[in-house]
Amino acid sequence: MSNPTKIYYSLSEVKQMLDLPASTLRYWEEQFSQLAPRKDEHGNRYYTEKDIDFVKQVKYLRDELHITRIAAIKNELQSNTKQVDVRQKATEILQQVRAELVEIRAKI
Repeated sequence: MSNPTKIYYSLSEVKQMLDLPASTLRYWEEQFSQLAPRKDEHGNRYYTEKDIDFVKQVKYLRDELHITRIAAIKNELQSNTKQVDVRQKATEILQQVRAELVEIRAKI
């Protein structure tokens, strides 16, 4: 994550970090019991690293594996949690490497 000493991230930080609309994050919060950000007295959401990692997994299943039904995503997470985590993180690293290579190529 961007700041290793930071414990909580606001909804706006998470939506920007993961390029997701706030409505999607709120919807996934309703659908997945594993996603339970803290809320303050005003109802503002605060996400932990664990919450963000979970959202990344769901986003990976939806965007990269094209699993769009909530029930199918839940099933995939339940049956292959470790495998999904490894594939999602590998994809994230490869996307970062690709972006860096594109940046290097643009400088040449």
